[in-house]
Amino acid sequence: MADIVLTEAPAAARPRRLGAVLPARVAYAMAIPAVALMVLTVLAPIVVMLAMSFTDYRFGEDAIPFVGLDNYLQLLNDRTFRRALFNTFAYVAMVVPGSVILGLLLAVLIDGLDHGGRLYRLVFFLPVTATVVALAMVWKYLLHGTIGPFNLLLVALGLPGIDVFGDRSLALAGLAVINIWSLAGFNMVLFSAGLTAVPQDLYDAAAIDGMDDKLDRFFSVTLPLLGPTMMFVLVTSTITAFKVFDTVAVITRGGPRGASDVLLYTTYLEGFSYFRMGSAAAMTTVFLVIMLVFAWVQARVLDRRVHY
Repeated sequence: MADIVLTEAPAAARPRRLGAVLPARVAYAMAIPAVALMVLTVLAPIVVMLAMSFTDYRFGEDAIPFVGLDNYLQLLNDRTFRRALFNTFAYVAMVVPGSVILGLLLAVLIDGLDHGGRLYRLVFFLPVTATVVALAMVWKYLLHGTIGPFNLLLVALGLPGIDVFGDRSLALAGLAVINIWSLAGFNMVLFSAGLTAVPQDLYDAAAIDGMDDKLDRFFSVTLPLLGPTMMFVLVTSTITAFKVFDTVAVITRGGPRGASDVLLYTTYLEGFSYFRMGSAAAMTTVFLVIMLVFAWVQARVLDRRVHY
């Protein structure tokens, strides 16, 4: 009887082993298409770009001469690249605080309404659903130096007209205003979702403790509990601001006289107008490193101040 038990136990256990191994193999097999797609569309282009940044490859040529770090060293002395880098940081410094503060303000104001909250959220979210090129064309017409409604209104009031996108001191700020306006609605929705997660009991406890002022309750209760949402909004807004391209290409094309040159637009011109793909790849690598550093620093610094 003991022999029968000994011979049947492995046979009974064998299907369990096969059943445990089979789902893992099936899972890996089902993940292969997604992994292959990610490698082909994300990782492989990055590797090719990094390799190309060490060459002097020009679009359409057969030869791919290796130049080492020459492309990166030339960027240090390139006035156009330095100007584009400065303009990009200035643009980000305007867009990120403006879009975050405006989105938070809209979310708080709409959250305090008794009626019409959904309608206002829909209205402010509409710019997010439109294409960037369409928005850029509308804003280009509205702020046009001669036929724009904004300038016509100023002239009707007896004030001098303002050519926002034709003035070197205003062009970049005008582009920043457009992005702030388009990003504020998206950030508003994120903050509205964060506000719904704040327990009402905390507001009641704050009121019992004598915190009757709404600003005190906002800075002492609401804002700390919006920490995770704030960190996400800051990171995504920073990445979006760094990736500005469409509005520059449609409205100003880097002008007037390079006042609105940004990093991605300069990279586009370098690669697809001047066909210097090696130099364009080096610019893209610098851009990628800047994005990674900013995202890492923001996550590290803000994560220490976030209450989960």
